[in-house]
Amino acid sequence: MRRDRGKRAYLSGAAAEQSVERHYVRHGCVVAARRWRSADAEIDLVVRDGDVVVFIEVKKSASFERAAQSLGARQIQRIQLGAAAFLVQEPHGELTECRFDVALVNATGEIQILDNAF
Repeated sequence: MRRDRGKRAYLSGAAAEQSVERHYVRHGCVVAARRWRSADAEIDLVVRDGDVVVFIEVKKSASFERAAQSLGARQIQRIQLGAAAFLVQEPHGELTECRFDVALVNATGEIQILDNAF
């Protein structure tokens, strides 16, 4: 039973990430990485919006408010560490223009993007 709940949560999260990816692509972004991992972090989605690298954390819950509340300071710090590791690969390194978005997905699949969330 517990394993089934975990599998459902994983699949639900993956579906939310795919919906968010489609949203960004529809708005002209190019996907740079999905579920990018470093030694310290995993970033759900990385896209290029022109010359800007956008690091996206996807949060799915019953409501936008609950999704937003599930992002804590420790997770933000890990995402920032992961982003620094990702930017090392870029031609301008950590001087590359970037931003951190949070994509909230509610129970009905609606998406709310918080640009420059942190």
